[in-house]
Amino acid sequence: MYPGKWARTQPDRAAAIHSGTGEQLTFRELDDRSNQLANAFQGLGLRRGDHVAIMSKNDLIFYEIAWAALRSGLYLTTINRYLSAEEAAYIINDSQSQLLIANAELGEVAQDLPALAQECQHWFAYGGTLPGYDSYLTLRDTQSRDPLPEEPLGSFMLYSSGTTGKPKGIKHPLADVLVSDHNPHHAFHQEIWSFDENSVFLSPAPIYHAAPAVLSTSAQALGGTAVIMPGFDPQAALAAIDRYKVTHSQWVPTHFTRFLKMPEEDRVGYDLSSHKFAIHAAAPCPMEVKQKMLDWWGPIIYEYYSGTEAVGSTHVTPEDWLKYPGTVGQSMGGAIHICDEEGHELPVGTTGIVYFEMAKDFEYHNDSHKTKTARHPTHTNWAGLGDIGYVNEEEFLFLTDRATFMIISGGVNIYPQEVENALTLHPKVADVAVIGVPHEDMGEEVKAIIQVEEGVSESPELAEELIQYTRDRLAHYKCPRSIDFKESLPRLPTGKLYKQVLKDEYWN
Repeated sequence: MYPGKWARTQPDRAAAIHSGTGEQLTFRELDDRSNQLANAFQGLGLRRGDHVAIMSKNDLIFYEIAWAALRSGLYLTTINRYLSAEEAAYIINDSQSQLLIANAELGEVAQDLPALAQECQHWFAYGGTLPGYDSYLTLRDTQSRDPLPEEPLGSFMLYSSGTTGKPKGIKHPLADVLVSDHNPHHAFHQEIWSFDENSVFLSPAPIYHAAPAVLSTSAQALGGTAVIMPGFDPQAALAAIDRYKVTHSQWVPTHFTRFLKMPEEDRVGYDLSSHKFAIHAAAPCPMEVKQKMLDWWGPIIYEYYSGTEAVGSTHVTPEDWLKYPGTVGQSMGGAIHICDEEGHELPVGTTGIVYFEMAKDFEYHNDSHKTKTARHPTHTNWAGLGDIGYVNEEEFLFLTDRATFMIISGGVNIYPQEVENALTLHPKVADVAVIGVPHEDMGEEVKAIIQVEEGVSESPELAEELIQYTRDRLAHYKCPRSIDFKESLPRLPTGKLYKQVLKDEYWN
């Protein structure tokens, strides 16, 4: 299914709504505009398997561009709008994108890109003008609204966040089907989360990120409405659920933490009864945070664990999570294997590197070495995302941390996520990162880096209070030996932390 079907059966239903402005895009408009742009792509010489890119804010034009690529057999790369010109140009060059569409409000960053990515042949801007760019609206509006004679299914080619180096494109082979054919990916979302033509999906995160882009277009493919927020604000999110009768939503744990830190009086007065599926992923969620959200919203919180690589995934219902607190669920595809660093499989309940038997193949674009290292040393059809965890007897997966951020102090493994979880709900803590820093005798010691809540003063006394807070909750060897304060932590709007940036300050 795709917008063409719904343009015929429910043309005036909103395919997308911008919660900030109230602007709507109907299925008829989405179908017409994506057809026009698909014809424009064809006229510029783009063919199946070619690459295009977009750099935008959260706005409705994203959907017409996405569907134009998806109904033209093209790869679409979404670029983080917070990147510098040099970082964005790296992705354009690495993806071999032949065309870029940018929001003119991005200003100097977008303006500098043509000189830095000279292999990209076509540049278009909307929302204003940019030197070196042609008009996106002129490109689109001079084309026919008729669909292409053949509409091969395209795909997103998204980039990793680059938290431990340059971002890498994750490329999956294009399926040999048409956009109008049955799509197992969309059917999967329909099966596990009951998406249908009556669904209203709220996306509070940046649309360039994998989950918002994929889930919102999947909702549209099934006839539902995607509501995008210009940026996350907890009270505005509650208002959007109420106003648009949201049935489905997607979150990251930092959103939940911000919800829970709202004043009690700001939480009430909203009708949330339409809300049936609150889906979360992207980072481990502290158990206390999730429990408090279940207490507030009820048993509607569903969690999945996966990555842009899609080497494997897990899913857990609220009922199963309450039965096995802290789990990220059971595999939805290939079997899970927990292995040591040499690749030997470990017993049930033992912590090690998480591998999945791959349901579909993938590669890191232009990086065969990284592709190889993501795979198991001997089982090439097993791959992982660099996470550490264990499974219980019922094959539910529990994650402990990223392998790259595990702290080894005096030969003992310490997982920063556990310490971060202990600190995150302290009323004076706005954000927290825990890392290992050099120690002459122990190799590493635990340090917490804290962003305090507004109005809270940083002080040695507060540092001691926070250290004691962790000691009341964790074994002492896991607790921070020192605390530094920062005005803000290098966290993406998606909720992911650039922890390597923090580590580099202490190790370089």
